[in-house]
Amino acid sequence: MATNAPRTVEAVQRACRIIETLQRQGETGITELSEEVEFSKSTVHGHLATLVDEGWVVKEDHTYRLSLRFLDIAESLKDRIADHDIVREQVRGLAEETGEVVHFGAEESGRVVYMAKSKGNAAVQTESRIGKRMPMHSTSLGKAILAELPRERVEEIVEQHGVEARTENTLTDVEALHENLAEIERRGYSIDDEENIPGVRCIGIAVTVPEADVLGALSISGPSQRMTDDRIENELHEKIAQAANVVEVNSMYA
Repeated sequence: MATNAPRTVEAVQRACRIIETLQRQGETGITELSEEVEFSKSTVHGHLATLVDEGWVVKEDHTYRLSLRFLDIAESLKDRIADHDIVREQVRGLAEETGEVVHFGAEESGRVVYMAKSKGNAAVQTESRIGKRMPMHSTSLGKAILAELPRERVEEIVEQHGVEARTENTLTDVEALHENLAEIERRGYSIDDEENIPGVRCIGIAVTVPEADVLGALSISGPSQRMTDDRIENELHEKIAQAANVVEVNSMYA
């Protein structure tokens, strides 16, 4: 019977599982890795030997870790989204100005991926890290991007990933989410009102260029007692809009 499903290669899937596990665990031995991925030791050893030979994994004594070749890939990918030097400069400047945590993220496969992060002198601890993927419907970065996308694409993302409740404030009703996105489009910025992390509010703004897809979004995050509606509207909105404009202009003429 004919099928439209794409063919997959089991060996590649296993290699990806091993790489993802090494990313989470850091330096790991074959026994621990075998137990985690639930492959036989001989299978894991064969994949590791190949990855070491190709330079993607480093063997040190009896443990294995990802090689620094992944850094080269990561840096080249960042510049495909926007001028990453400019992004880093604006993220760092916003963090210094506001004292809060500042992120830049982009959408990939219906998730928002953190691509830059900087912490001001009063910043709270968050679970975010470069490369981490997060839901779009519950984050200010994600909602700022969603508000720029066609409704059909938003519906595709919702259908693919759902609208999981991250906190009691998360919008889990699809129509309510669409109404919120329409409000973001009118207002010009998004708000994560403790929707992703209890006690943390964020403002987000999309970074766009004419006749192109949305490049990503910037966000400022802080404790809810500091991230008041008045501060967001009368202080942070202007600062983050200026930073977004700098990234947009430099991306247009890069």
